Amino acid sequence: MTTITMTIDELESRVGRIFSNCGVRAETAAAVAGVITAGERDHCKSHGIYRVEGCLRVLKAGKVAPDAIPEMRPGEGPIVRVSAGGGYASPAYEMARPTLIERARRQGFAALVINDCVHFSALWYEVEDLANEGLAALSMCPSHAAMAPSGGRAPLLGTNPFAFGWPRPGKEPYVFDFATTQVARGDIELHEREGKALPEGWAVDPAGQPTTDPSAALSGAMLPFGQHKGSAIATMIELLAGAMLGDFMSQEARDFMDGTRLLPRHGALILAFDPNAFSQGRDRDPLAEGEKLLQGIADQGARLPSQRRYAARRMAQAEGIRLSMEEVALLDRLEAEGLKAVGD
Repeated sequence: MTTITMTIDELESRVGRIFSNCGVRAETAAAVAGVITAGERDHCKSHGIYRVEGCLRVLKAGKVAPDAIPEMRPGEGPIVRVSAGGGYASPAYEMARPTLIERARRQGFAALVINDCVHFSALWYEVEDLANEGLAALSMCPSHAAMAPSGGRAPLLGTNPFAFGWPRPGKEPYVFDFATTQVARGDIELHEREGKALPEGWAVDPAGQPTTDPSAALSGAMLPFGQHKGSAIATMIELLAGAMLGDFMSQEARDFMDGTRLLPRHGALILAFDPNAFSQGRDRDPLAEGEKLLQGIADQGARLPSQRRYAARRMAQAEGIRLSMEEVALLDRLEAEGLKAVGD
């Protein structure tokens, strides 16, 4: 397959130009481009440049504010609040990030509440960033109703992803990130785009019958991982990062976007912990104890989460990011035509 190689900085600049050309304010365009490029850099194709068109589609539909400026809101104790103002989530996180880190270090724990945001990216980006600052972190958010609860047949819950990051001095953080569905919705969308059948057990069609047809799955309902276990975790996330934040639940997000074709609007919850604060008064180093556990996992020949992603990152840093001719053509078209190149 013929490919074209770009440096990480070249791709990030190009993605940023696409958003700027479509009327997105410069700071937002840069933040969005950074997250999308990070996905492509780490070979997370479902959250790489594939997301550019989806971000522009919700912009074309008038469901995201291109000029929104995040606003910090009053928050007491460990709670840090920021409103995205109906804009993309990334600049809201970037604005609140210094306060979240400072408060977590000072108080041992802090919680970031992001309201009224359009979320489009993988959650590992945030928890890895915080882990690199020496903090353990959890991130979660609802989505739009696309998953049937265990034993059900109709969409009610979102894919409701969550991620965890743990700092490792001198090493890449321990990070995992996954949806509570059998697979991320973006993976089903990629199967549809590539004309590939789905594995069994991923989804049901609109009649509630098992399907391997990605189009039928997208108009039907996705299924939770682990049956009742994934369904319960998705419900927990719906309650913590939806109801508790006073923001959209997944069904409301689906209604707001008139279905699941557009990216969802909702809230997000990010928790940051200082391990040393929690172990204070004990004669044990929490990070050293963590290393014993993680090394024990590796010693059994098991692969730690994100190892494949980190390997892809090192390759991209050394050799650049390889894009297919179809991907380059998409970037060319979006840069030249802007929102006119985006389907309704």
